Amino acid sequence: MSEKAIIKVFIADDHAIVREGLKQILAETRDIIVAGEAENGLEAVKLFRKSGCQVMLLDISMPDRSGIDVLKQIKKEKPDLAVLMLSMHREDQYAIRSLKAGASGYLTKQSAPRELVNAIRQVAGGQKYISPALAQELANHVGEDHEAPPHDTLSDREYQTLIMIASGKPVGVIAKELSLSVKTVSEYRARLLVKMKLKNSAELTHYAIKNQLID
Repeated sequence: MSEKAIIKVFIADDHAIVREGLKQILAETRDIIVAGEAENGLEAVKLFRKSGCQVMLLDISMPDRSGIDVLKQIKKEKPDLAVLMLSMHREDQYAIRSLKAGASGYLTKQSAPRELVNAIRQVAGGQKYISPALAQELANHVGEDHEAPPHDTLSDREYQTLIMIASGKPVGVIAKELSLSVKTVSEYRARLLVKMKLKNSAELTHYAIKNQLID
């Protein structure tokens, strides 16, 4: 992409302080402008259409809908939109799921400002972006002869449910945050217990901690 071309970016994150921090970083560039922002998934889906953005910075964890769900819907509406996922989670846990769902790149919120700017420019140019840390993680797994861990067999929704249960959230809270019924969340819980051969939520939490799925 030409250095003179302006890259329009849309920011979707439920934390105002994060959105402001991102805007300050991008304000220091000459070729990137913020064309819109949203504080939840529903707003993101509605408002990005009006922004004319080429790149979306999308938080993977939002209160009403998960970033991966939002990503899938947005890519259906606008397949050529470059979506860069932002996350507080360990890169190797959510990154692959995001990339498989159509994301152009993945960054943790601890990334340096320069890395964020470079990532935006790269995905705006039609390329994929993964951090050096994630690239090393993927390289370490190439050619390894090992069975995939049980959590890798879960659907995106089941995986989200696992993380939220392991983080101590009650079923009612999970249902509200994922816009699902309590019955549906309970069914997801029962399903993932069977898939992972675990007995209860306490064992789920122990598994998540042991496998560094949660802090």
